[in-house]
Amino acid sequence: MSAVIRILGVDPGSAATGWGVVDCAGTRLLYVASGVIRTKRGAAHPEKLGSIFEGLKKVIGDYSPGEAAVEETFVNASPRDALVLGQARGVALLAPSLIGLPVAEYAANSVKKSVVGKGHADKNQVQAMVKVLLPKCGELASDEADALAVAICHAHHGAARSIFQQSGSRFAPENATKQKRRRLEAS
Repeated sequence: MSAVIRILGVDPGSAATGWGVVDCAGTRLLYVASGVIRTKRGAAHPEKLGSIFEGLKKVIGDYSPGEAAVEETFVNASPRDALVLGQARGVALLAPSLIGLPVAEYAANSVKKSVVGKGHADKNQVQAMVKVLLPKCGELASDEADALAVAICHAHHGAARSIFQQSGSRFAPENATKQKRRRLEAS
């Protein structure tokens, strides 16, 4: 039987940061909890970042994940919006990292492809597939569904890594590095 890994997925945003926690045992996924950290409308930006940090710290304390995954920033046409979102994302990376959790990052297209099968799926498709993969999650806000999708994506990547490692495949990431080292040493 596979060990259970608890994964925190985060969909960062300056007004609403979605979070979702899933347990992963091999290829089995189990919904644990999810929610949205909402910042005060009209609050100063540093105060919003502090709220996101404190909210994520509480989630980590309450659910004790072993790993975290954060969605990469979607670059908008507005440079200011991209900077604001980037700062919220920085907080989302910092909170689990300070506690010592390994943190992975995934592009939005990778998350969608992992969950829906299409990299350009819309929010409704992501939400529907999250409900299929995690039937006990109930009704979800869009930010919650996105965060759970990030956690699912991380679980899928972890399962693939585990299969590679168990097989001893020469294509496993750590073996690929060894192959490169051997080639360099031989030259």
